[in-house]
Amino acid sequence: MKRALVPGTFDPITSGHIDIITRSTHIADEIIVAVAPSVKKNPLFTLEERVELARAATAHLPTVTVVPLEGLLVEFARKMGASAVVKGLRAITDFEYEFQQTALNYEIDPKLETIFIMSPPHYMYLSSSIVREIASMNGPLDTFVPDCVQKALREKFGAEDFDLKQ
Repeated sequence: MKRALVPGTFDPITSGHIDIITRSTHIADEIIVAVAPSVKKNPLFTLEERVELARAATAHLPTVTVVPLEGLLVEFARKMGASAVVKGLRAITDFEYEFQQTALNYEIDPKLETIFIMSPPHYMYLSSSIVREIASMNGPLDTFVPDCVQKALREKFGAEDFDLKQ
């Protein structure tokens, strides 16, 4: 059975992330979504909250498991029995960063493959930071994140009564 890891901070998980995760299910038999602590990014949601939101957002995908990422990605992939890492790419800036990370991972474990999936045009602009900014201004979120994430964002920003389908 082929197992792949889809790592990320997921602060919060977006429709773009879900697209990459869903498409990765066609590449491997089992997908492990690994939610990174990323303390240096100063996340809005705690690691536990991000894991729970990712679990709720991917509950419809039976071959997807969501876990917190512990330690180095390469070592974690090995521990989880993953033979590949799947990363989404939106733009050239993503590629430069991911290329560097892939090269480093290759130096640590040349057997761990990295697979890049391009975002479709309607998600190329989408990022967790943009979603947080829109949510902080009580803007519409329905095309950017699933309902469970909308609700969590509204609670974080004190707009619990906002119509989710506005």
